[in-house]
Amino acid sequence: MIGRLTRDPELSYTTSGIARLRFSLAVERNYTSPQGDRPVDFIDVVCWRQLAEHCHKYLRKGLMAAVSGRLEIRSFEGNDGQKRRIAEVVAEEVRFLEWPKDGATNTPMGPKDSFADFGREIDFNDDEDNDLPF
Repeated sequence: MIGRLTRDPELSYTTSGIARLRFSLAVERNYTSPQGDRPVDFIDVVCWRQLAEHCHKYLRKGLMAAVSGRLEIRSFEGNDGQKRRIAEVVAEEVRFLEWPKDGATNTPMGPKDSFADFGREIDFNDDEDNDLPF
């Protein structure tokens, strides 16, 4: 799915030190309503481990991103004792479709840093493809 972040991502760590990032995407449906509007779904997304830390560096409210993963539905008991269910996408791959206009990141980025592109590590300093004609 492709959409815009509705808020800045929230990074946290489990008690065992595993990074977890949560954000929400506004995803337009691919049709127009009779009133001429495109309905929007708000999808909760969670990223884990290194993907979470990379996404935290670059994703911001309003930026467009593509996320692929699996839908997970969890049940839990709320503070009021009521059982609740939540659906969220557990991201396996994230692609940054826009960058912050001011170039700001949450952490400094050096010339050898890489970023998460659909879950794979891409090193922009790798000269392997320099002989490609495009």
